Formats: sequence, structure tokens, C-alpha cells
Amino acid sequence: MRRRFTGPPREPDRPRSSAFGCTRPRGWWSAAGVAVLTGFTLTGCTAAADDAKDQIVVAIVSNPQMQDAMKMQDDFTRAHPDVDVKFVSLPENEARAKITASVATGGGEFDVVMISNYETPIWAENGWIEDLQPYIERTDGYDDQDFIGSIRASLSKDGDMYSVPFYGESSFLVYNKELFEKAGVRMPEHPTWPQVAEMAEKLDDPDHGVSGICLRGLAGWGEVMAPLSTVMNTYGGGWFDGRWNPTLTAPETRAAVTEYVDLVRDHGQPGAATSGYGDCITRYSQGNSAMWYDATAMVSAIEDPASSPVAGKSGYAPAPVMNTDAAGWLYSWSLAIPTTSEHKDAAWDFVSWMTDKEYIRNVGERFGWERVPPGSRYSTYQIPEYRRISKAYAQPTLHAMDGASQKTSMTHPVPYEGLQFVSIPEFQDLGTRVGQQVSSAIAGTKSVDEALEQSQDYAQQVARTYQREGQ
Repeated sequence: MRRRFTGPPREPDRPRSSAFGCTRPRGWWSAAGVAVLTGFTLTGCTAAADDAKDQIVVAIVSNPQMQDAMKMQDDFTRAHPDVDVKFVSLPENEARAKITASVATGGGEFDVVMISNYETPIWAENGWIEDLQPYIERTDGYDDQDFIGSIRASLSKDGDMYSVPFYGESSFLVYNKELFEKAGVRMPEHPTWPQVAEMAEKLDDPDHGVSGICLRGLAGWGEVMAPLSTVMNTYGGGWFDGRWNPTLTAPETRAAVTEYVDLVRDHGQPGAATSGYGDCITRYSQGNSAMWYDATAMVSAIEDPASSPVAGKSGYAPAPVMNTDAAGWLYSWSLAIPTTSEHKDAAWDFVSWMTDKEYIRNVGERFGWERVPPGSRYSTYQIPEYRRISKAYAQPTLHAMDGASQKTSMTHPVPYEGLQFVSIPEFQDLGTRVGQQVSSAIAGTKSVDEALEQSQDYAQQVARTYQREGQ
């Protein structure tokens, strides 16, 4: 068993007073970012823990892999009987809003938060989350050098990790080989979006409950805008040009969004405008969609024979392209410790347990090797049991993650980091607003042109700040 890291001395108790009754606000996300947060009401302070225990509150996204972690809580409790864990598990959009609001205002509700490589460097710069490197280096056997290099770098500031990956991902196109064979359709080695549209038309079979493709349509910067941004990039469009001029009404962006909206409206799943990552998992794994373009982490769900009738029946192709060599993204759901936590040592005990090599092996042995969190550690892909069951998707996953760069996925330089997001604080609000516009176009309540004109206005408001800074 790994030695528990006792950590630095605890901070003395501080007086607390705020609108939430928990902690004093320590800073703000940004003038634009706070606007999206004010519509959410946070829970009150956590209940006082038993005197003999540290009670920690862990906020996570309710994706399948995170649900497995909740089921394995008894393993953590046996190893750490002095720590009481309470989970707050929410759908992606809700989790993002609630976690951001709490951390940005110093709410103090959470001791561990699930964030991504979008938030991590920004929040680290703001001093909102702990530098985890001292904890990592004093914890025997944790091995942070085993983390996949591109993911580790994206979660670091000045070489120190400020969050650690639970799983990592890029994106690819999964397809049902049985449905393809039945329809006489062949997947190209490197599909383009026009080819995907042609295949979706041939495979679309609504009379038998099968859509040609499943694509996210649910509003949100981490929902519809994640895959759609990669389509915008490969068409030569995107969010901003090299001088921070918004390009959401550029012909290239317009062509990409029109292709996406038309495809999901004509040959996508029913109710696509309210369909997100979780819904597409269900539809594809139950055989109700012939193709699905999304995160490589999907394999933990769709290749699970206990819940997926299509397990073992899928093929994997690179993310579709148009004018670039590649078109994927790079993303990680990771765990961080807010600086407001009063139980940082106990929080690290939990974080290190949930992101350690041993946890991955325990998931495989308890739930099946298809269910292990992918894309975080190199060593995962050396486990003999995992190598056997992941032959169809291990290399496509690693290849997609290694190839996820602006150089291969964009046609022009941009002044920001990120592929499926723009690494500025205002993007959480901007991306959500634009996602709402695109979702409305998918629902048919407005045209693509109307959606993009409104989105361009939103982006221009954000761009002015960065254009002034560049003068």
C-alpha cells in the first residue's frame, strides 16, 4: 500500500463570511465569465464531519467512468478509514457551472473538483487551485511521469501539475461494422466530412430506429461546441484570427457549421438539439446510430459487454477532416484541490487514489477491462489484459492524442491555446452563448446565418479586450 502523504502544515482556521455562508470570496473569474455564473444557486456549507474524520466533498461529472469511481468508494474507505467522502455528481453543463461558481468566488463548498485542461492553467495563474507537485513528489509510487505527455503538459504551469488526469481523450469516428456491412458501405481510411455525410445518408434507417450518425447538439461549450469547433478548424474557420478578429461569420466557419447542422438534422438522432455526450453513448451502444464522432473516452462505455450490445462490433477511424491533416481535440477530465479546502491532505489522499495506476487495475479487475479510464497513463496500455481487449481502439486513441495539435488541425495561426476551446477566461461564457445559438439552429428555430451573426456579436465583445492589449 502506498504511504499516505501527510503534507504541509495545515493553515490556521480563518473567519468565514460570505453570501454562501462558507468562505470569503477570493477573486473573480472575469467580468464576462461571472455573468454566466450568477444564474446558479450554490449549496450551503457541508455538514460538520465526525470529530474523528476528515469529511471531504468531491464534485465530479456524472460520466460513466466517474460513476464507477463512486461505486469503488469502499476501496478508498478501507485504505483511509479516517476520511469521509461525499460526492456531488452532476451532468457536464451543470457541473461546470457549479464548480466554476464555487471556485471562482471562493465558495469553499468543495475539497476536490473535477475540471479540465481548459480551467487548470487559468485557475492556477489565479491562485484558485493548489500546486500538486509537492504532494506528488512526496507520495511514494505515484509516478507522474507515467502520465501521457501531452496531457501532463496541458495540466501544468511552470512544470508543476495543478490538476492530475482521471482520463484523457482526443476524438475519433466510431462506426458499427455490422450496419456498414449490411448497407454495403465502406469506411475510408481517412474520412472527410462530405464522405461522412454521404455514408450517413446511406445508413440512415429511421423506420428501424437507426440514425446515420449521432452528433452532439446540446447547448454548451463542452457539449455541441467541442466537436463542432474541430469541424470549424478543419474547414479553415474557427473562433478568432491571429489578430483577435472574430471569424464566426467567415465563409469557412459558415460552411463548417452548415455541414454539421444539416448532417445532424437530416441524418442524426431524434431530438438532436437536446442530445449530448451521454445521450450519444446510449444511442450508439444500443445500436441506434451507425456512426458517432466524439471523444475517444467513449470506448469505456460502448465496448463494455455488460451494457453495450455493440461491444466488439465497432471500427474506429480518425476524426473527419476537410482542409487539414487532422481534426481532433485534446482534453482531460482531471482532479484539482481548491485553495479554500480545509482538508487538503485528505483531499490529496482521495485524488491520488483515484488517479493512480493501482486504481486503473482495480477498475479492470472489478468491472471489466473495457471500463478502465483511458488516455491518462502510458502504463494502462501495457497491462496485458487491457492490451488484449483494446486492440481495436488503443492505437487509434494514442494516435489521436499524439496528433492533436494546432499545427495539424488548423489552417492558420491563432493567438490562443486550445483546439475545441479557446484558452481565455471569457470562453466559458462565450462558448455557452454560441452553443445556444447553434443548438437553436439544430432545433430549427433559427437559421445558421442568424445563429452565426448573433455569435459574431458575442465574440466581438470578448475580442475588444484582447485587441486593445495587442495595440
